[in-house]
Amino acid sequence: MIERSRYHQKQRGFTLLEVMLVLLLMGLAAGYVMFNAFGASKSDLLKSQAQRMQVLVDMASDYAVLNQQQLGIRIEEEKSEYYFVYLDEDDEWQRIEGEKMYGTHTLPAFFTLTLNLDDLPWDVEDRLFDRSLFDENLSVSDAGVDIGNKEDKKLPPPQILIMSSGEITPFTLSFNYEGDDSEAPVFYSLQNQDLPPLALEGPLEQPL
Repeated sequence: MIERSRYHQKQRGFTLLEVMLVLLLMGLAAGYVMFNAFGASKSDLLKSQAQRMQVLVDMASDYAVLNQQQLGIRIEEEKSEYYFVYLDEDDEWQRIEGEKMYGTHTLPAFFTLTLNLDDLPWDVEDRLFDRSLFDENLSVSDAGVDIGNKEDKKLPPPQILIMSSGEITPFTLSFNYEGDDSEAPVFYSLQNQDLPPLALEGPLEQPL
């Protein structure tokens, strides 16, 4: 497991980059507050959620390269939330401690997430893992997984991998608003085929 001191030592290696990107995230957050204060449309609010994810993934890719660290993103569609993880020296996924922006982020109640990994290219073999460990959706197979107490259970693997080379496994993530009596449905889509930056498309009338 990565020693805590070593982990924080690596983080201090690119403080300026962290500060710049945190400022950008703060700008997005401020925009979100202004949207709420002035009654912005659900489309604008949804776009701000997609932009937050776009910035975080680009930042995580830079972090992975500068620190030679394998990262991942876990998407929980049922809860409309996501969080970032890193691979420790025992090849186990751990939450990133001490960085709130990489922690669990839950979308507002009226928005949902849809992750698509099907029919997307996987161009380079053996980047990080032997793919036989994973099923078609990049989730760990049941073989070799120990079932124990709740405290001993391992984190579920991320569906999206961020390599130490900066490459990101292909995915499409849709941010969804199904509409109501006052506003029509709207969708935004984040897409990655190999390297960041991610492509943001929308507003769309239906998810990609």
